[in-house]
Amino acid sequence: MRTVSVTGHGEATVVPDSAVVRVASLHRADGVADALEGADSAAQQVIATAGEFTSPERIATSSVQIWSDHDQQGNPAGFRARHALTVRCDDVAIASGLLSALADNVGDRLEVDGVSLEVADQAAGLWAAREAAYADAVARATHLATLVGAELGEPQEVVEGGFATGFVRQATLMAEPVSLAPGETALSSRVTVTFQLR
Repeated sequence: MRTVSVTGHGEATVVPDSAVVRVASLHRADGVADALEGADSAAQQVIATAGEFTSPERIATSSVQIWSDHDQQGNPAGFRARHALTVRCDDVAIASGLLSALADNVGDRLEVDGVSLEVADQAAGLWAAREAAYADAVARATHLATLVGAELGEPQEVVEGGFATGFVRQATLMAEPVSLAPGETALSSRVTVTFQLR
């Protein structure tokens, strides 16, 4: 039995519907303990503020760091502490409100590492991408069958080759309320199909 195997590629565009906000609290002091205490105080403000926009289990510490600070001449000038946190929001608008509230409540001790806009429920997008990938495989196989003077028969084997997601844009902190534009992102699928040739 003659067969032909092809890999089809499909893509579906979706609008991000959730966000991951990565921030940090910073504090400089002459001593290690004071630097850590200041960073922790600011981190508690971040946590309290974030708690008004999302549930506690979606707020997590990602790292705590402390290092020696130096002046412009390279001389020791106390210590800096940094407490980094990740906050997951169910909605892009919620993330926008969170950033504005953090700017107001934490002030100069706040640093925004970035905002990743994501697709929380990828099922529908992946379904559409998979259908497009299979249709692409049929088209490719039909063309190859024609090139060898045959007709495309029934599929003998179908293997899904995985999918990839593309996440979009980051936002940085501004003095005014932050506007986050969700835009679009692509969900991709790859399907390998073996067809009988008649």
